[in-house]
Amino acid sequence: MGSNMYAANGKLLIYTSRFSNHDNRLKIINSAVAKIAKSLSLGIEVASTKKILSVYVYYRNEDGEETPVYCDWGKNWGEEDIYKAIRNMMFVLSFHPEYSGLQDIRKELCMPA
Repeated sequence: MGSNMYAANGKLLIYTSRFSNHDNRLKIINSAVAKIAKSLSLGIEVASTKKILSVYVYYRNEDGEETPVYCDWGKNWGEEDIYKAIRNMMFVLSFHPEYSGLQDIRKELCMPA
């Protein structure tokens, strides 16, 4: 289901439950994530697992470490709200030394959406 597309700055991972029907939410979240990934030259991967109940988005840095940047639990946000929330988290992560790939694209994260 997911692609193995990697980018130099890391990738965004979308995790969804195998047991829940999140198709409509997943489409909206996927669209927001795709918009961010394109603007920041990040890869995207979508995976389903039985360990979760909602839709989660993680950022995987160049070293393979994953950090949660969004959880859809109980939200009914539109694409633009999800996009802004994830983008804001990515901006915050760009100040942490573990995310050197994001430091290089911080200027892009500061640009208006």
